[in-house]
Formats: sequence, C-alpha cells, structure tokens
Amino acid sequence: MKRMLSGIKPTGSLTLGNYIGALRHFVEYQDEYEVIAFIANLHCITVYQEPKELRKNLKDAVALYLAAGLDPQKATIFLQTDVPEHAQLGYILACYTYLGELNRMTQFKDKMAKGEQNLTAGLYSYPCLMAADILLYDPDYVPVGDDQKQHVELTRDIAARFNNKYSPTFKLPEPLSAKVGARIMSLSDPSRKMSKSDPSNNGCIYLLDDPAVAKNKIMRAVTDSYGEIRADKEKQPGLYNLLEIAASLSDTTPEALALEFSGKGYGELKKYVAEVVCSSLNSLQERYREILANNVIEDVLKEGAEKAHRIAYKKLATVSRKVGLEIR
Repeated sequence: MKRMLSGIKPTGSLTLGNYIGALRHFVEYQDEYEVIAFIANLHCITVYQEPKELRKNLKDAVALYLAAGLDPQKATIFLQTDVPEHAQLGYILACYTYLGELNRMTQFKDKMAKGEQNLTAGLYSYPCLMAADILLYDPDYVPVGDDQKQHVELTRDIAARFNNKYSPTFKLPEPLSAKVGARIMSLSDPSRKMSKSDPSNNGCIYLLDDPAVAKNKIMRAVTDSYGEIRADKEKQPGLYNLLEIAASLSDTTPEALALEFSGKGYGELKKYVAEVVCSSLNSLQERYREILANNVIEDVLKEGAEKAHRIAYKKLATVSRKVGLEIR
C-alpha cells in the first residue's frame, strides 16, 4: 500500500478551507493509502502564539481530524513534537539547503516585501523542517494546495541532493492536489486564500463557527455585477468560489452547479451554499463534541506517536550514519 503524508498547522481555529482542501480528503484516502496525518505544532511558533490559545487549537485540531472521519485504526495521527526526530532531521537538512532556495520561498519573501518587522529565523528556515516532516516517512504522495507545491518541490530538491551526495536514502514524494477545492478563497476578498489570519473575520468560515454565523458570512460574500451565474474563475472569482465550496461538499463540480443555477439569482445560490455548509458544520460539530466528551484524544496521540516514532527513528539513524554523525 502506498503511503500518504500531510500535516496541518493550527495557528488558529481550523477553517472550512482546511476541511475542504485537506481533512475531507484524508478520510477518502485512508482506505486507499497508508495515511500519516500529524499536527505541525512546531511550525505554529514561527510567529508568536498565546500558549493557552495554542494548546486549545492543537486539541481542537486533533478532535476535528477525528470528527471529519479520520480513523486512528487506519491512519497514524500524532503531534509533531511527540516525535523528536522531526526537529533533528530538520537541522540536518538545513545543512543541505541553500540560502538562495530559502530566499525564494513565498511566505518569507512576501512578508519581507510587506516590510514586516521582527521576522524570525524559524520562519525563514521552516521549509527545512517541513522537508524533514515529509522525508522521515518516505511517503509516495503529499496532498497540498496550490500554494504549498513550492514546499514539496524544495523537499524533492533537498532529497535528491542528499541522495546524490551519499546514496539513495529518501523517496522523492509527489504533490497531490484535489481537482475541486484545493484552494478555497476568502468570502470577502476572492483574490486571497481563506485564512485563519483574515483581518475582517468575514471572509473566513471556521469549522467551529455557529452555523448561523457561517450563513451570514456566506450571504454577505463578495460576488460581482454580471448578474449571471457562470463557472468563470477569472471573471467571476467570488461567485466561482461559492460554486467551488458547494460543489466540494456535495460531490459535484462548479460547472455542473452553475448549470443547475443558470438563470437564477445570486441570492438563491448563496442560500443553497449556506444550506450545504451549515449541514456539514452541524454534523462535524456534533461529532467534535462527542470526541471531546469521550476523552480519547490523548490515547490517539500516544498510539500515533509510537507508530510514527518507529518509522522516524530508523530513517534518522540511517541519515546520521551516512552523514558521519555516529561513531559506531
């Protein structure tokens, strides 16, 4: 069985974009692949996080993994920090990563261009840790949104460089993108990705939002003045985003949904999108509350960390021996 790996960085409450682009697909993949799904808590602290809030976000992320249908009997679920090999391999791989490659990474480059102050070394070098997150487990595939393909490409470059210098050590993973919903955009600004850091809070639907709040956000979503429902991502990005959200949650396509609503008004489409989203939120939140009440999270993480550690320990030992870090 081929292996698939992915991690989520819960710097805030998980969003509908996280669910559509990642969590929902994990559930689909777990019967076809060996799924390794971790919570990337080390990546969270590249910018300051309030500790109490971070702890809650981490626990919520695990609960939402499970609520979405990820089965710990099929998938390996753990906290990144529970497997110390991530950090150790991250440093080793940093020594095989060029400054020019890190300078080209979009997140750091964008923040520099905006003139943001007090950027940390952790933010600059986190792609090396992300490469370690992946390469420790030799996955065949890494599900990513369009904005994350650059990280997988860098990971492949680092792996190939190491393999060429020493001997074949790492498998070169392939990025895997969803056909629909790989990049859900902000409801208030469809030129930007739906983000936990949305300044207005109106463009982002959180998985733990009250469904009535989510409905209001959808009804206020930015569209356009064309007055015609078409699946045109370039000319009608706001409308297309709504079509994509509803299509992702109802197993259809934006094009098919646009045909279904052809000749109808934007308000009618928004009501339908709100119904689909609220139905999904209601089901997800009900399971989330059950999981918290059953106190299963610690056991799931412990078991997942033990499984992950067995794989990671062997890979790190191989790397350390090849580099010459071990004297025996």
